[in-house]
Amino acid sequence: MRPLPRLARLTAAALFLLPLAGTPVAAATRQDGQIWVNLNAQGGLAGRLIYYAELQPRFVDGGARIGQVIARGALGWKLTPRISLYQGYAHVAHPDDALVRDVNEERSFQQLSWDLGRVLGGRLSSRTRFEQRLRSDGRDVALRLREFLRYTHRIGPDPQGVAALVSVEPMLALTSADWGPRAGFDQLRTNVGLEIPLTGRTTIEVGYLNQLVNRRAGQREINHIGQVLLALRP
Repeated sequence: MRPLPRLARLTAAALFLLPLAGTPVAAATRQDGQIWVNLNAQGGLAGRLIYYAELQPRFVDGGARIGQVIARGALGWKLTPRISLYQGYAHVAHPDDALVRDVNEERSFQQLSWDLGRVLGGRLSSRTRFEQRLRSDGRDVALRLREFLRYTHRIGPDPQGVAALVSVEPMLALTSADWGPRAGFDQLRTNVGLEIPLTGRTTIEVGYLNQLVNRRAGQREINHIGQVLLALRP
């Protein structure tokens, strides 16, 4: 697949340019240190029918309190050994605090997952997700498109050993909504870390995630996130 090396170079360029994109005027930027924990399970059910489920608590204000909890699940169909199509649903809870009280978000989404194969000695994969978002403090449905690219490369000679990983996920709001989102650039997430094999195909990932969020009135939010992900693959 000849275009893939170019795609890898574009991903690397996005990672390199992220610090430049994330340094606006200090008065217009809010920063926070956070911890995200992701517990997920994925596998086959029968034939080409597959599933995915995750629980993700996010700790904000320097990791001092839970700011958000996401419960997400999806059923999928393997179109080919490398391409899968999913229909999913997510419930996003915002625990009470001084700014947000009893606010929940509901998301329906469609997802195309694609294993793009080997690139420069590693492995590249893509996840395209289209979300329909509704929040309890608004009436409008917000549409958002997300494109996630992930690249892994084994560190040593063991093909089943520890791998270095990088990922980038830009998000585009396709519509505006009365509860907050504005059409246009929504956010950019960039992650670097390690994928560590456990037993069978189960892995744990640890790394640093930089999240650049576009808020109202030109405000930006930059979150520096320590991320831990346990992926169960029975």
